[in-house]
Amino acid sequence: MGITTHDPGHIVITVGPFIVSDYADGTFVKVSRFEDTFKVVVGADGEPTRVRSRNKAGAIEITVKRGSPTNDYLSALAITDEETGVGIVPTMVKDLNGTSLHVAPQSWVKKPADAEYGKDLTSCTWSIETGKLTTFVGGLVL
Repeated sequence: MGITTHDPGHIVITVGPFIVSDYADGTFVKVSRFEDTFKVVVGADGEPTRVRSRNKAGAIEITVKRGSPTNDYLSALAITDEETGVGIVPTMVKDLNGTSLHVAPQSWVKKPADAEYGKDLTSCTWSIETGKLTTFVGGLVL
């Protein structure tokens, strides 16, 4: 097996038509479903049954630097949705280093990011909730 390379600059995140930029240092995106796909229910007789959840809703958490234009876009989207209810957009996270892809045809800003100011440059974390979240966690390519 050859050596693979991970380049954080090759993670592309789009929210609606907007390309997210100015990622914060450290973990800058997290994709997760709200529920496990399967859970086990064990009956009184000790026999397990696997129960499938059809809930594919999830969340995409994005963390960017305070000065990022992403904050302006997501703030405007959140306000538009609050005022008019028309803030549902597609969201995608694509790893160009490999094969990972996460797609939500319908997503929205859960709430405005918390504001924090200090001596150092702070970051903003945005929670995007989704309807159906299709997620493929793949590997890196050579």
